[in-house]
Amino acid sequence: MLLALLVAIALALGACSQDGSSDASGSKGTSGSTRTTNATRPKGLAAKLTGPLTAGKGVFVGSPAPYEPAPGYVEEEYTAAGTATSYRSPEPLTGNGEWSLESGTAADYRTRIVVRRPKRASDASGVVVLEWLNVSGGVDADPEFNTLREEIERQGHVWVGVSAQALGIEGGPVLVRVNVPGAGDAGRGLKAIDPARYGSLKHPGDAYANDIFTQVARVVREGSVAPNLDVSHVIASGESQSAFALVTYINGVQPLTEIFDGFFVHSRGASAFPLPVAGESADISRSIGGTPTIFRADSKVPVLDLQAENDVVGVLGSVAARQPDNDMFRLWEVAGTAHADRHLMGGTTADAIDCGVPINDGPLHIVAKAAFRHLVAWVADGVAPPTAPRLALVEGAAPVISRDDDGIAHGGIRTPSVDVPAQVLSGVQGPSGQIICMLSGSTNPMVAERLAELYPTRKAYMKAYNKVVDAAIDAGFALEADRKALEGYARPQLLKG
Repeated sequence: MLLALLVAIALALGACSQDGSSDASGSKGTSGSTRTTNATRPKGLAAKLTGPLTAGKGVFVGSPAPYEPAPGYVEEEYTAAGTATSYRSPEPLTGNGEWSLESGTAADYRTRIVVRRPKRASDASGVVVLEWLNVSGGVDADPEFNTLREEIERQGHVWVGVSAQALGIEGGPVLVRVNVPGAGDAGRGLKAIDPARYGSLKHPGDAYANDIFTQVARVVREGSVAPNLDVSHVIASGESQSAFALVTYINGVQPLTEIFDGFFVHSRGASAFPLPVAGESADISRSIGGTPTIFRADSKVPVLDLQAENDVVGVLGSVAARQPDNDMFRLWEVAGTAHADRHLMGGTTADAIDCGVPINDGPLHIVAKAAFRHLVAWVADGVAPPTAPRLALVEGAAPVISRDDDGIAHGGIRTPSVDVPAQVLSGVQGPSGQIICMLSGSTNPMVAERLAELYPTRKAYMKAYNKVVDAAIDAGFALEADRKALEGYARPQLLKG
């Protein structure tokens, strides 16, 4: 049941879209940073790149429409090949994350990477964002890029999506199929989807995914994904199933490779990804219900963990892996948000899903972009992000979110949508029994009498709303560059007068 739920959610995540919800302001890049990452790193193999690819139907990523580059950006695709190693642990993996992994077997691989970058190297910030593409729904999807797109492009960052897992290349079973754009390709794998372009790829299995990710990071750090690219920092990112994978990478692989300068972990569950042996697959069903696992407390690089409201309780239950902030860790939990919301799915897909009420329409992506800018500053200059309040819980055998009389969560990072509500945004699913609705949250109307009680006029509502916009930006939980986008979540039309 749990696997079926998350496969369905991931299919929806594969139908991501961008809303262009930001203006073009914001300081450009971090190439002038004072914090260097040129320290000696452990030596290791780097992937060999071939390309850009030109055959076949073009770049395939599990989205409803091809990526349309922003002005000054290009999209390219390469094969990445080499010999990767698996990892194993001589001792049981502990919940404190302080693991000591060892190399295991070796196997040849030939995967692909997708690169979205400034056309001119002089426009690049020097920051490369490496996303572990999400394969829960049977295709490579890029939910993190869709969440952070505006910030990546306005800052001039390079984004690289890595087909780290075998399912995206070779295909495999999909337990639940959902009628969303691209669902017909679920489980086929790139080699079957477009043999002319991807027929030469070969993935030896998920036991080698961590080292494939590392080897791509090494070649990226060399600047090989663009002519004359000067790379200053490489940051790993991943959402949902890929976030589980990053927990494992941070705790066991990063101490051996030291290849990443920071990690952006988005919507993890309580446990870590498994370490499969050769021939096994790794998926979220093998993670849920496992040992709750925190990030190791002795990380040498920054880790920012962003959690939606319904990541904290329920099926993912990340509350079991809560840990205090420290010099290299920040946890942000965002009230009134959901794991798979309207922005991430795209409006067409969201409208096609009947959860009994509309799915969550909260501004999680706006908070995410602020979080990512803080992470880049932390990596580059040593300036840590602000600490954030945790969501308030009602303790019990199964903790639940504490809520006010309107059903809005207490605590956590606050946005105008929850502090000046015209509707109730939450991570609680609607009344539908569809499994996809469990992580989609809900957007519920407020009755006219309650709205009149809260706001005597639309003018009063907008005054209160804009005051919280200012507060969120001042607190560092939203960017000035996203002010218009955050203001766009106001709903004065729901009020009378």
